[in-house]
Order: sequence, then C-alpha cells, then structure tokens
Amino acid sequence: MRDFFQQLALVLVLFLLIRTFVVESFVISSGSMENTLLVGDFLIVNKAAFGGATPGKLPIIDLELPRFRLPGYDDPHAGEIVVFEYPLDRSLDFVKRCVAESSDTVEMRDKVLYVNGTARAEPYTWHADYRILRNENRLFDVRNFDWQHAYLTEAKKLLEEPYLPTRDNFGPLVVPKEKYFCLGDNRDSSSDSRFWGFVDREQIKGRPAVLYFSWQSRRRLPRFGRIGKIVQ
Repeated sequence: MRDFFQQLALVLVLFLLIRTFVVESFVISSGSMENTLLVGDFLIVNKAAFGGATPGKLPIIDLELPRFRLPGYDDPHAGEIVVFEYPLDRSLDFVKRCVAESSDTVEMRDKVLYVNGTARAEPYTWHADYRILRNENRLFDVRNFDWQHAYLTEAKKLLEEPYLPTRDNFGPLVVPKEKYFCLGDNRDSSSDSRFWGFVDREQIKGRPAVLYFSWQSRRRLPRFGRIGKIVQ
C-alpha cells in the first residue's frame, strides 16, 4: 500500500511539472478569435516554447507562490496566436493573435492593420460589423483608449488635432521593449490591446499547437472536422 501511494504521489508531481512547464490544455470560452478558434475548442498549449512559469497562486487555497520561469527556446512573433495572462486580472487566461512586437509601430485605419507603416495581410480576420467607427461615430467610452496617448509616435503627438481613437482607427503607437500588441481575429468583438494595453513578455504563457477536441454546445455534438487541426 505504501508503494502505491508513493507511485501515486510521483505521478501527481510529474503531472503538475508537465502542466506547469511543458504543455497545458486550454478551452476557448469566447468568440473573440472567430473564425480561427471557436467557442468549445480544446487546445494543447506549448508552454516550453516561451518558458513555462509557476502560477502566481495555488488554486483552491489561493496561496501566493514565488515566481519562477524556465528559459524558453523561442520568443513570440507577430502573426502567431499566444495564450497569456490577462493584464487587468492575471488569474484569467486570454488567447489572441500577437500582431506587433517590441519597437514596432502599430496603427489601424478603417479596420486595416498597419505595422511599421505597411498594411498587414491578415486572411484570418473576421469583421462581423460592417460599420467603420471613426471620430464622429464612437460607440465605445473614450476612456477605454486613454492609455494610448503615452505611446503615440512623436510625429502624432506634434499634430494639433485631438487624438480620438476608436475600435477601427487608432495609432500609430510605439510598442515598448519586452511588450506585445495582441488582437482578436474577430476584430469587431474582442477585448484586446486596443482597449487595455500591451502584453508583457513575462505574462505570455505559451503557443497553442493543436486543437484536440471541439464541442458545439448548441447542438450538443462534437465538431469532428476540427479535431486534430493545427492552430495557426
């Protein structure tokens, strides 16, 4: 019996180590990445790529832990999907697409994303709202964009006209060192860097690798055609 519990403890420790530093499962719970990722998609996330880290707190007992991160073998790159801790509540995980890296300038003009002055080809984006929100037609509280003013390019700051960003028009903003600008593929319905700011490098947890299951709750059936899909 003693051997059984020792083996069980070893299995649990190995499981926790693998889950913390190597791979972890992630479930899509919102439509911000449609149609690339759907609500009910189950992903395997590669945490070793960027360096797996201990959680800030132990679940259930809510005990804070010292932060420890293993070195990764890669860094996030613009154009790829990443899983990260939500900057306004690090107990939550978000999945978005990284669109700009440190020192890049990023802006949006009438829904078109520009990085370093060049329009980015984004075949994966989806626009559910045909309207283009400009200065005279803002549906969002302008305070959602207050953070952007500190990161405007010097040329933009010198303009006398007021800076009035919207969901579909903002920038150009300069991405600081060790930070990333992340957007949902469902550009018209996504809580992302436009509204709450950049993502720190140390908040990025991993790179989704494969979609191993997908459940359509409305029909109560699996989406068999999505199982085994490579995430990109």
